[in-house]
Amino acid sequence: MRNESGIIKKAMFTGGSQLFLRSAKMLPFGGAIAVFVLLGYDIRRKGIILGSVNSGIDAIPFLGFAKNTVEIFTGDFIPDRSARPAK
Repeated sequence: MRNESGIIKKAMFTGGSQLFLRSAKMLPFGGAIAVFVLLGYDIRRKGIILGSVNSGIDAIPFLGFAKNTVEIFTGDFIPDRSARPAK
């Protein structure tokens, strides 16, 4: 029983942090600052080109708001890059 509560807490923390990051990007004009800070995170997850495109879309005030609102319910429009196979 104790292990299950730990998993639930970890899932809630992860979901809460994702929701916080998306909502921080959704602020009009102030969200551009959050996008700039999170640019490296997007590039690591999506690659340099797709991460830059994703962050660029997020930095546009109302377009980024609309994109992130939809992504909260549907998932990412630009998927993360595949995990590299082990050598």
